[in-house]
Amino acid sequence: MEYKYDKMSPKAEEFINDREIWDTIAYAKANKDNRELIDSLLGRAADCRGLSHREAAVLLECEIPEVNEAVKSLAREIKNKLYGSRIVMFAPLYLSNYCVNGCTYCPYHHYNGHIRRKKLTQEEIRQEVIALQDMGHKRLAVESGEDPANNPIEYILESIRTIYSIRHKNGAIRRVNVNIAATTVENYRKLKEVGIGTYILFQETYHKENYERLHPTGPKHDYAYHTEAMDRAMEGGIDDVGIGVLFGLEMYRYDFIGLLMHAEHLEAYKGVGPHTISVPRVCPADDIDKADFDNAVSDEIFEKIVALIRIAVPYTGMIISTRESRASRERVLELGISQISGGSRTSVGGYVKEEELDENSAQFDVSDRRSLDEVVDWLLRLGYVPSFCTACYREGRTGDRFMTLLKSGQISNCCHPNALMTLKEYLVDYASEETRKRGEALIGKELANIPNSTVRQRAAEYIGQIEEGRRDFRF
Repeated sequence: MEYKYDKMSPKAEEFINDREIWDTIAYAKANKDNRELIDSLLGRAADCRGLSHREAAVLLECEIPEVNEAVKSLAREIKNKLYGSRIVMFAPLYLSNYCVNGCTYCPYHHYNGHIRRKKLTQEEIRQEVIALQDMGHKRLAVESGEDPANNPIEYILESIRTIYSIRHKNGAIRRVNVNIAATTVENYRKLKEVGIGTYILFQETYHKENYERLHPTGPKHDYAYHTEAMDRAMEGGIDDVGIGVLFGLEMYRYDFIGLLMHAEHLEAYKGVGPHTISVPRVCPADDIDKADFDNAVSDEIFEKIVALIRIAVPYTGMIISTRESRASRERVLELGISQISGGSRTSVGGYVKEEELDENSAQFDVSDRRSLDEVVDWLLRLGYVPSFCTACYREGRTGDRFMTLLKSGQISNCCHPNALMTLKEYLVDYASEETRKRGEALIGKELANIPNSTVRQRAAEYIGQIEEGRRDFRF
């Protein structure tokens, strides 16, 4: 059956159209040295108006050194203009690695007979959350394999309620994002009702034939059902959705274009683009070897992909995980990344029993094994403001309301003071002495960067009250 490209269509094979992607690749190759076109694209993108998938593909294909430098420079400018020096901190929490799917790149796959299967009880979740709170985390991303018997939606909902209920010393999880398998509109409504933040689902690859080959068995084999999940999530009332691909499963050009087409579809069909875009790369794990995949993405191309996503979809948050090394994360922070994990454990129960980290229960190898405090200190040394803020979610500034705030430029009077106040909480409650000294100095300097004088004065007052023992101020 021949499908026609239509970003307003609810059908996956029309808004992610194979022929359009291949035509885009051909167009990009034909125009990769067209300096007039390239210069016009860079000029227009500088106004934070974004680029279409076809326009961004031209810049990706271009190999002219000065153009590549211009792309990175522009990405830095846009990142700084829209997000400033703030970097949002989070941690994944793996609830269960039971899974019925046969994904060939994931060690959770159903046929992996030697992985240690585990599902957390509600008491074990409580202990994991307390361990995360003792690190200083306020924002979690809940992860679980797909298994209707072991991990039904009721288990996920109960787990989220448990997470939100826990108060330990000054600790509290204020936002729970959820990364679980594609589900029904009814189940998305249930997730909305229980108070999730962002619903995250990686496409893995947008190449339908390859997608089906990589997912030979299980419900995830259904390409259309998986690809249309974000539409159903939004229909179920979830404002913030996060997309991404696993770079290295398919030719990076194809998935880069598909990712941008998905963002364009959500903007056109649902009125608001993705809240976040994640950029994981294939890495080794139990029963999985990166050498099994021949589409590995080099560091140079990876950095360019990050920069171009920031340019093409300027208002979306961008996430990078501990799959990447410290060096890799440092290089892409300035090019567009706005959220990173710290102190992550990718095994079920790994926060309480750290000695299990090297056992075969993790979803992937962690390259950056530093503690949260080490990551916070590293960010401070680089001049970034580590942020534990969840204010927009808790104040109802989600979906198009958040995007309006960002596009209006008022976010500096909201997110920046909130970032500084939550950093102050972290410094007082959890930081090492060295990290605290460095953070206090940065807060003193960054207060001056709040544009509105009234907000700036109130933020300074709140920061003083945090020192005295009060918590949870927000604009």
